[in-house]
Order: sequence, then structure tokens, then C-alpha cells
Amino acid sequence: MTDYDRHALIDLRQWQQQMRRPPGLFDHLTRGIQTRVNRVIPERIHVAITAAIKAMVRGVLFGSEVVSALPVSHTLSLAAREMEVERCIERFRRLATVEGAATGAAGFVVGLADFPLLLSLKLKMLFEIAALYGHDARTFQERVYLLYVFQLAYSSQHGRNAVFRHLDDWPATVAALPPDVHGLDWRTFQQEYRDYIDLAKLAQLLPVVGAAVGAVANYRLVNHLGRTAMMAYRLRYFTPTDAVAVPAPPL
Repeated sequence: MTDYDRHALIDLRQWQQQMRRPPGLFDHLTRGIQTRVNRVIPERIHVAITAAIKAMVRGVLFGSEVVSALPVSHTLSLAAREMEVERCIERFRRLATVEGAATGAAGFVVGLADFPLLLSLKLKMLFEIAALYGHDARTFQERVYLLYVFQLAYSSQHGRNAVFRHLDDWPATVAALPPDVHGLDWRTFQQEYRDYIDLAKLAQLLPVVGAAVGAVANYRLVNHLGRTAMMAYRLRYFTPTDAVAVPAPPL
């Protein structure tokens, strides 16, 4: 094990502790408020939002037209991989910053378009990161892994604990996967994601400050996802599994 590997492993262990940390008082208060707000929202709105987010994520993450980068050779060192991962994250941070500033400056109507655009950028970044760590994201199980990484990054501490358990014991998660994407818990996914980004993205729709808010918010959201992905793939790097890859099922 190289010095780089040892430092990466120490960082990973600290991250694992954070992911397993029980929700604190602030987490309980925040979740209580979000739960009450969600109860006020009519069920038909929840259904509509869930369907919209499911369609967007499924189209990018599980779409048959997606051509993923081929996985990098397993002989490459962790240091070399993560040098390329850092470059990948930086590239998508720049794209997201420009996109957030442009849509934020254009006003309310165009600002609404930022949501699907940013979602697409983040998911495409995950595809590239997966390949750099040597995983073939053309398989169904690897695309579900990406979905869990995405959900882990944008969840409350309550949701984070549950999602992390899926990643921490990936072979057991693979064995219990539903036959297709429709069996995944899209309702929880959309609520956690929406609650996480609501404040930042709503502020982006404000006049005058929308461009600045959009640029900063997008930069931070993409950076946070990239860092979460690095840790999630380090988890698999240091604890290799023998899960069998299966082709992506039809949509």
C-alpha cells in the first residue's frame, strides 16, 4: 500500500463514520419541518413530481442511448485514477457554474430549465467517475450504484444512514435489486433530493441575484456530489466485491 493509499484509506474511514452518524437534534428538527411541509402538499403533486424526476433520472441514468466511457484498467494506481477524477470534477464544476449563472440571469422561466440541465450534468459526471474507478456503468447494477451515490449526496442524515447501508454491503444490495428500474423507491429519492436543494435553487429564481446564486449553488452541488462519489468508490476499491454484473433491463 502506497502513502497515497494509506491517506485515502484514513479519509475513507472518517467519511464512513460520518455516514453512520445518527441524526442529531438539528437533523430531527429539519426532518420534522420537511415532513410537515410534505404532508401539506397534495398527493397528486407528490405523484406528479415523483413521475417527473423519475422520468428525468431514468432517461439519463438508465436510458439505452447512453454511451458510457469504458472502465479504466484495474492495474492503474489509486493515485493515478483520482488525479483524473479530480480533473473530471473540476470540468463539470465549471460547466455547472456557467450553466447556473446563465439560467439564473435569464429570469424565472429560463431559471426553471436549470433543474433538468444540472441533473443531467451531475449524472454524466457520475458515469465518467465510475469508469475512472474501473466500473462498467453500462450494467444495471452499476447504474443503480450511481443512483445510490447520487441519493447519498443529497439526503438528510436520516436518509443518508439508510442509503449508506446499501453501499456498505453492496453484494447483499445487488442480490436484492428489483427486476427493473420501476421497482426502485423513486418517491423517497425525489423527496430527499428536492428537500436538499430547494432553498438554493429557489433563490436562483430571484431577480438580480439569480445569476450569482445559481453559479455558487451549482458549483457546490456538483463538487459535493463529486466528493461523495470519490468516497463511495474508494469504499469499493478497498473492499472489493465479487458481485456479478448483469445487463441493464429494458425501461
